[in-house]
Amino acid sequence: MKKLVTVYFLLIVLTTFTTAAAQSSSCKVGVAAASVGFWTWAPESKIKVYIDRYDFEPKEHEYLLAPLSAWNAVSQATGSRVKFEYQGITDRPLYCENCLTIVRGEVFDKSKRHLTELRTYSAGKDRIMTWAHIVIDPLLTNPRTLTNALVHELGHSFGLLDCYSCKQDTTVMIQFKSINVSNEMDRPSACDVAQVKIAYQSVTAQLKRSPQPKPLVVDEGEEPVDDDSPVVIRKP
Repeated sequence: MKKLVTVYFLLIVLTTFTTAAAQSSSCKVGVAAASVGFWTWAPESKIKVYIDRYDFEPKEHEYLLAPLSAWNAVSQATGSRVKFEYQGITDRPLYCENCLTIVRGEVFDKSKRHLTELRTYSAGKDRIMTWAHIVIDPLLTNPRTLTNALVHELGHSFGLLDCYSCKQDTTVMIQFKSINVSNEMDRPSACDVAQVKIAYQSVTAQLKRSPQPKPLVVDEGEEPVDDDSPVVIRKP
């Protein structure tokens, strides 16, 4: 009986290892998965999300909010435990701690098919994001592409980089083939979840090694005082 139990245990271990190896090989960076290395929200953060009232029609809001739910659904699986909480509309971009504002802006880059940007700032100068703005070009009007754009930019906020060579339907970090044509990616893939988990393992290790930054005190709606800290503009 003991021998049978031992064999059964080994079989489980081998099966688990084989499954993990298969998943790892299926998420090859540059083929089905994006590499990691961008800035991130702090682990376990609650991110307050706002939509600019003048930039989007009310009927577009559901397409902008769907990606928040999609990323929230994998919060535990990614190890980030970051959650997005929609707060409502705003008259202008906000710069408060753990705030994300969704706005319009002319960011189209024809050569790289860029139609959106993630603009962010790290008060602690440690690559941990304090606030962020997701900027969507006015050329992007198809409601489905609004969802694609948001789920992509949120991917950047979890440390994922663009993947120009990744196959279709493998990651939200692929690009649009043409303006206003959906790339069919409206939620993070299994490979996206796996890569974000890797990113946050690194973030967690970094935070354990370094002291925590002091909380940022900034009134909502007011820009931070000018200093030598760069505002990072990351194109998708």
